[in-house]
Amino acid sequence: MSSARAVYQNPVYNRSFPDPFVLKFAGIYYAFSTGHSSDGRVFSMLRSEDLVSWEEMAGAMAPLAQDHPCYWAPEVTYSNGKFYLYYSVGNEKLMEIRVAVSDRPSGGFVDAGIKLTNEEFAIDAHVARDDDGVWYMFYATDFLNHTHIGTGTVVDRMLDPYTLAGDPRPVTRAKFDWQIYDAARKEKGGVRWHTVEGPFVLKHKGLYYEMFSGGNWQNISYGVSYAVSNKILADEEWEQFSDGIQTLPILRTIAGEVVGPGHNCVAVGPNGRDLFCIYHYWSNGERVLAIDRMDYAGGGRLFVAGPTTSPQPIPSKSFLAPRRGRLSTPESFLLEITFRNSGRIDLVGDNNHVLLVLDVNAGGLAVSQPDAAGVKSVTAPPGFRIEAAHTITLEIDQLQMALSFDGRHVAFQTILVNSVTAVDIEEHGAMEVLSLTLTPGFEDRFEDSIDEQSAHARGWKWAEDQKPTFGEGGILVLNNASLCREAAAASFEFAVNFRLRAVLGDGPALAFKCGREFSLLFSDAQLWSADGITDLPTGFDPATFHQFRFVSDGHTANIWLNEVSLGEVDAGPCRDLEITARNAVVELDMVRFTVR
Repeated sequence: MSSARAVYQNPVYNRSFPDPFVLKFAGIYYAFSTGHSSDGRVFSMLRSEDLVSWEEMAGAMAPLAQDHPCYWAPEVTYSNGKFYLYYSVGNEKLMEIRVAVSDRPSGGFVDAGIKLTNEEFAIDAHVARDDDGVWYMFYATDFLNHTHIGTGTVVDRMLDPYTLAGDPRPVTRAKFDWQIYDAARKEKGGVRWHTVEGPFVLKHKGLYYEMFSGGNWQNISYGVSYAVSNKILADEEWEQFSDGIQTLPILRTIAGEVVGPGHNCVAVGPNGRDLFCIYHYWSNGERVLAIDRMDYAGGGRLFVAGPTTSPQPIPSKSFLAPRRGRLSTPESFLLEITFRNSGRIDLVGDNNHVLLVLDVNAGGLAVSQPDAAGVKSVTAPPGFRIEAAHTITLEIDQLQMALSFDGRHVAFQTILVNSVTAVDIEEHGAMEVLSLTLTPGFEDRFEDSIDEQSAHARGWKWAEDQKPTFGEGGILVLNNASLCREAAAASFEFAVNFRLRAVLGDGPALAFKCGREFSLLFSDAQLWSADGITDLPTGFDPATFHQFRFVSDGHTANIWLNEVSLGEVDAGPCRDLEITARNAVVELDMVRFTVR
């Protein structure tokens, strides 16, 4: 890797920090860990602005009056001015899940006096909030009558932050030998005990992913995999990815380097775009904190580019932006604003023409377009407090606009009449902007490209006789055709998720142009460029979705296929993107271009 690049190296915190959870709030990361803090409180805390440099803080809360030896796996959820810390406590044999509350993310949590679970053993609480605002708690508990006896994960709907519905459903129970905790666990009567624990849930393109840890946290067997489902409350258990033989866990021990990586969470990077897997592994007798890039590859696949101990590029930051006044914007960008109190935000085009108005008030969010009739309202949930911190996320991809409000995915979307050239964040009324991040670039998941109009609105172009087709489930299909658009930057990341649907002739290939030109040769399992030919990883299956990723600093670039680095090449600036299927029918699940 070029010495000119800023890098980090795991562990990012070289002291005991087991079962890490990281909360991103108003641009700052707060990390929480299992156990007692050195100050006599429980749940050690760290703070960071970049996921790499961490400073120690006071423990999150005072221990309970009862003499509990075990304080495990804290996770924090924010809503409407309150931070809810869910944790498990007990004596290891008997464990219950409780909740503590604070009005700030930096500590001061006070136990609410409420036990949420009824099982004798319940640990590793994780709260997932669906697009409709409903909360669900995932946690781990024991299954003594299951075919593979041991700990597994369940999900239950939450009636409020303090109450479960009381109908937990199995999500992932042990199925495979890689999940064995102890072949004859003495404290469980000598039975063959399995463990699946540490759930963390993501949602992407309508599919739910539960990441979990399996095996024995004390040794090399421990690792991370995932399961998927079309429903968060499914009638059947979720489909697991790793059998431990043909398909290995996505995060696992590397002999001589990393032992027992696991109990992960996921955080969005400083640029609001990149995903990071945050986990612990054993080093010098302690479980230390580590981070690595991860992503969706398409087709229900996740990967983690780790565990790593070698230098890695530091997480890409957003571009510095003022918190008030008029902010000039590129053609495509991601903007995240965290604020409190009533106010107004305008999207502005050429000649100071207002394209969209966002009015935030005690009733929620009202979106209006001066050039169109009517107002779209995003109604606030009961108890909404405008004086609390709230977040608006704007995804502008040339003329296509999508808006999320407090995590409600695509609360509003439209095609604008003209390009946005500025965002007016003058603090009208009492609005106070707490943080603002701007990241130039785009990520097209093709979820809404149901016709040519919406694709053209995002800047995609193609020859008249090479029109792409848009399939179900957010797939764009290239049938011996090319797709291109403008995308200019010196330092950038370009990623595309793809798979081969059909071969149309000799030498089927997928070609990329992004400042450099590459051809992925399906039949030969090779990547061609002017620098030579690189073999793809052993077992490469072109019919399965993969991610090609090109990360450039303007001088050199690293090429990735999923989690595997294919090497480093010279690089120059990118002026436009082009993706071409040659003698092949290729499905695209996602294309992303991020300015670094």
